[in-house]
Amino acid sequence: MATDSDGMDPAWDDLDRTMGQLFMMGFDGTVVNSEIRCLIEKHYLGSILLTAKNLKSAEETTQLVRDLQKIAFDAGHPVPLAIALDQENGGVNSLFDERYIRQFPSAMGLAATGSSDLAYQVGRATAQEIAAVGVNWIMGPVLDVLTNARNQPLGVRTTGDDPQEVSSYGVAFMKGYKDAGIATCGKHFPSYGNLEFLGSPMDVPIITETFEQLSLSALVPFRNAIDQGLDAMMVGGCAMSSMNVMHACLSEQVVNELLRDGLHFDGVVVSECLEMEALSHNIGVGGGTVMAVKAGCDSVLLCRSFPVQQEAINGLKLGVENGMISRERVQQSLRRILKLKSACTSWDKALNPPGISRLSSLQLAHTSLSTQAYNASITVVRDKNHLLPLINVLESDEELLLLSPLVKPLPASAASRALSAGADASSAVAEPAMWETRASVMSGESVFRDLGRSLARQRSGKVSHTSYTANGVRPVHENLINRASAIVLITADSNRNLYQNGFTKHVAMICRTQSTLEGGRREKPLVVVAVSSPYDFAMDPTVGTYVCTYDFTETALTALVKVLYGEQSASGALPGRISQRHRLHQSRQHWLVENWKEDRDATGLNNLIKAVNDGQPYGHHSELSGASASSFLLRNVDVEEDHFVVRNSSTQALYGFCSTYFFRNTGTGVIGSLFVDPTRRKLSIGHSLHNRAIRVLMQKEGIKRFQLGSRLPSVYLGISTGNTLERKRLRQWFANMGWNIAFSRRVCSMVIRNLSGWQPPDGLTPSLQRAGIDFDLVYGPEYADSLLDHIKTFPRQGVAEVYKLALADQRACGIIRAKRPHDGTVLGSVVLYNSRSRLADYVPALRETHELVGGISSPVISPSVTEYATLLQGLILLGMRQIKQQGLDACVLDYVDWEANFDSLSAMGFEVLHGFEEVNCDAATWTMIPPS
Repeated sequence: MATDSDGMDPAWDDLDRTMGQLFMMGFDGTVVNSEIRCLIEKHYLGSILLTAKNLKSAEETTQLVRDLQKIAFDAGHPVPLAIALDQENGGVNSLFDERYIRQFPSAMGLAATGSSDLAYQVGRATAQEIAAVGVNWIMGPVLDVLTNARNQPLGVRTTGDDPQEVSSYGVAFMKGYKDAGIATCGKHFPSYGNLEFLGSPMDVPIITETFEQLSLSALVPFRNAIDQGLDAMMVGGCAMSSMNVMHACLSEQVVNELLRDGLHFDGVVVSECLEMEALSHNIGVGGGTVMAVKAGCDSVLLCRSFPVQQEAINGLKLGVENGMISRERVQQSLRRILKLKSACTSWDKALNPPGISRLSSLQLAHTSLSTQAYNASITVVRDKNHLLPLINVLESDEELLLLSPLVKPLPASAASRALSAGADASSAVAEPAMWETRASVMSGESVFRDLGRSLARQRSGKVSHTSYTANGVRPVHENLINRASAIVLITADSNRNLYQNGFTKHVAMICRTQSTLEGGRREKPLVVVAVSSPYDFAMDPTVGTYVCTYDFTETALTALVKVLYGEQSASGALPGRISQRHRLHQSRQHWLVENWKEDRDATGLNNLIKAVNDGQPYGHHSELSGASASSFLLRNVDVEEDHFVVRNSSTQALYGFCSTYFFRNTGTGVIGSLFVDPTRRKLSIGHSLHNRAIRVLMQKEGIKRFQLGSRLPSVYLGISTGNTLERKRLRQWFANMGWNIAFSRRVCSMVIRNLSGWQPPDGLTPSLQRAGIDFDLVYGPEYADSLLDHIKTFPRQGVAEVYKLALADQRACGIIRAKRPHDGTVLGSVVLYNSRSRLADYVPALRETHELVGGISSPVISPSVTEYATLLQGLILLGMRQIKQQGLDACVLDYVDWEANFDSLSAMGFEVLHGFEEVNCDAATWTMIPPS
């Protein structure tokens, strides 16, 4: 074939033909459709990404790839198509065929084997299989370092949290791929290992680490893979706050400066899919394509939408026509792409994939390799009471219970193929399925059907299996737990599916409190198995026997059964730093925690409050914005107060503060606030304060429960929910400290502004009149007996104390009562107060409004009332009228139970001022005992 002076085929003088090579595109369907044909024939598309939706079987995939290459050949393409595939193993395989394609462990599962040579063998075997069907480019290895291991969606797709270990295994995978003759593509540069998610599809995940932090950790595997000959690199679509970058793959700073100049990478750069909603909405696909190429990307990825793909092609053409992108820039990318293709394909290989014959010859060796890898990956993290193998604790005639979450089947799996279109994965708990030696299983447990059957086949006794959901432990679970002699409980990413965490801890508590027929205590054997992330309960001592499989493919679960029944020993080890240190957290500093002293610390606390308020993100109002040091000091004879500080004894500055209260009448120990100077976070100050608070509360005589958040004082009602990122961080932090976040209760404060223009909802006043209830407004201690007797029906923390404060402060507080007309029985009540009251000192939200404002607190309605919502609205309505008569502009409800009262109050016009999650835990079952 003739070449020009640059060594390029003259065919590349055609700009349309050249630009087509700069795209990688996908399509819908399992056969060639008109859209992908058009892209190949008319737009000279250079690369195609196949996904699980395109692939039915190995044989049909071979035919599909052959057809695609034949279309390109007939259309006059000078070089074959690059056919790319995600085949990471574990839970991320695009190509699945039970007969011809072997299943191998995930990247983290292979790291658990401790053998980079085994990783190389698996990488080569994986590449040999996909090469047999005609694929010539694998989208791997994954090179991300999980610098925040608990909450990242990558999970077991990457090796772990140690950059050197990620490098070692990543390079091993890469060499295995290359030795099998296919091109490689590292991902996801500059790292998806520590992303912050804002919650909306329109929001871009953010890398918050600085360049220096990335260089020391996240960039290490990418640098090493480049040095070892990586062919291509996928650059993610995430934002980078330290570099003021909105989309990494569209940024010249990231692609040209950091990747090419900084890490000396001259291979093919592939962009993140430009169809991602945040990118297409914020920039547009046409403009995004131009930005990607100008930034240094060589191959622009667009996954499926044909109109969007055409928009991208037209955008690139326009960018070249108007001079934004030079022809030389296009040629530069073309040369890189042709170099990659020359190393992994030719027309002879592309048009003649060996297919089934080659796969058949690999079958025996790869099956043996798969079994070897999975057997070596299963990890027993702990087995405190020597429950494994189960024959140690389970007689042949005793029942074994399997509890599994309802999770979606892996995209490429037998369960996924078999799942009926109408299956409802969010249904309530199914009735338990039973096996003797053979039985069926309800569709809700289909993902773990084979595990249940395998457990049943290995023993002559009964095996029960049922699922669990966010509904928690239900009566069916309790009955099965009581009946079973041992339990195997499955979790799958419980750190991101917090209901699983709560369910597991609840079941563990039930198992610990079991008793024998003679009345003695006997802990029921419980084995917890994490089938995805190993971080679920890796450092939770309440789970005594903990096993990790790293994925829940059929092969992984088969290996698990062998370990549970003692057919083989578990030789895997937790990968990364968690194994090296045997704990998740960085080494903690132990700060000196001192008791609060008002005369010494009041000024420092006010300064600390100001620092927290000043450190809030733009547009977010701190819950402390109306607070002062006095807001935390109840000085109530019925409440024991203990407050703690971490301070600089030289400067008297406070670095952190924690307030605690023990309400004797309810036996509730409360952490009412815990906050740290924003400039001194992540130094274990909060950890030290929390441990001291829990230790002190546990020593209180009569302690029944712990509560996170306080009605009185009403500063923090619980974990703040106003900032999505902060809420997620705090939920995880408190969960790590031992709080059962899965069973939190939503509460909030609410406000109505512009009372002068407010009118009650239509129909409310007539409803109250028809209810036949008398209302009155009372002041002073002479009404204490009847009111305090009434509120005993509502024994929540702080309610009695609020009423006592109001009764003692008749100049600034009042109480509205709802009474039955014929006998004067109190059916409901609510407290009113203004900004001059002592109660207002404990409600910073009152001052936060910066208006003339009155407060309403602690509605209590008798359980005998049938029209609960009407009576509640009536009490609040009369309270608002009283506040309005005093010439006040706004009304604040300091504590609202979301589930019980939110709808009724929002219908009246109230808006949320601050949202919280209140958390309660039983003191008797609290397990995270802080060290002395």
